[in-house]
Amino acid sequence: MSSSSPSPQESFIHGKLINLVRSGQAVTRPALEQETGLGRKLVTQRVQQAIDVGLLEDGDLAPSAGGRPSRLLRFRTEAGHVFAGLIGATEMTAAVATLDGTLIASLHEDWVAADRPEQTLEVLDALFVRLARRTRAEPWAFGIGIAGPVDFSTGRLVAPPIMPGWDGYSVRSWLRERYDAPVWVDNDVNLMALGEWHKGEPQDGRDLLYVHVDEGVGAGLVSRGNVFRGDSGAAGDIGHTRVTDDPEVVCRCGRTGCLDAVTGGWGLVRRLTDRAGESPVLSARLAQQGYLTAQDIGQAATAGDPLAWAEVSAGMRIVAGTVANVVNFVNPGTVVFGGGALRVGTGVFQLFEETVRSRTTELAARRLNIRTASLDFHEGVTGAAILAIEQLFGPESVGLWIENGSPIGHAAPLHRVAAM
Repeated sequence: MSSSSPSPQESFIHGKLINLVRSGQAVTRPALEQETGLGRKLVTQRVQQAIDVGLLEDGDLAPSAGGRPSRLLRFRTEAGHVFAGLIGATEMTAAVATLDGTLIASLHEDWVAADRPEQTLEVLDALFVRLARRTRAEPWAFGIGIAGPVDFSTGRLVAPPIMPGWDGYSVRSWLRERYDAPVWVDNDVNLMALGEWHKGEPQDGRDLLYVHVDEGVGAGLVSRGNVFRGDSGAAGDIGHTRVTDDPEVVCRCGRTGCLDAVTGGWGLVRRLTDRAGESPVLSARLAQQGYLTAQDIGQAATAGDPLAWAEVSAGMRIVAGTVANVVNFVNPGTVVFGGGALRVGTGVFQLFEETVRSRTTELAARRLNIRTASLDFHEGVTGAAILAIEQLFGPESVGLWIENGSPIGHAAPLHRVAAM
């Protein structure tokens, strides 16, 4: 290890070279020279350094282009691991991933997190400990998604409507007290969008809008591989778009008429609990357990209950109408429909797609692909892993830790770079 920190220029060169190999854009030394304009000696030195610390390795000979064949370089995705977590209002998932975002193990826990951040993170950490034992992996970094608006630069939640006990809470600080590794925190739906953009099928590299319909409604946009967060991190919060002037529709955020209150699972529960007597299925369920859940309503709709299906389908048309407006504005190439609403059946997605297409302008709809989420409800935790990986391997970041062989112990400078 050198006695002084690398200069910003040196850090950038390290990061640029490794990421060219990692992305497959340049996988031989001559190709790296051509892509960067750097001299052979400097490229050779930096590549050897990456090989020495285990991030790159030489492979087979590349096909000859007429001269002496070069060795192919491979990024060693198994060189380290990132830990990923997704915290929702009523459940959480933890996972371990290799350095290409491939999940190698995961655990799920039903847990009400809305007003108890400390206890929730203790449970999440216990899942991480179990995963570490199972995989024998040490966390190089953490990526955490949480159901609420997040100030990305600090990792703090800001007035989350469905997680009221988390306002101003720093997930990063809690984990940093226990691990000497960097931590990045983002809104859960942003990370679902990121997971689908990188690992979902089919992959086409076009801008992707992810729409999450579950207990609440949210969206995330990935443009050219980057999450669009807006100026302060609030982008994508379509659940609080006003869709009705009915003063009786009070949202959890305190305002009236929000899409979330009209079409989210919790809003459906509130309305259909009062109307359960109109449905033999729902009234029996209410009598049996004393309350209804969004899952109860979804199952009733799937089974053909007229009241449940009428409410679910009406809500889906409103969601789709709102999404069509977003599509007209940002013109994504792909819209992905995800969340617990998928469990209601194919009819819900078909209604969503038909409504979006019917309300989208001709040009915006011309090449638009609308599909369901494809990662078996793991897109959020996959995106959390990718968030951590992308931050670790940013061109400005790799050089800060490469001489040590891992980012452990370099959290503070890595966080500073990400906040710039």
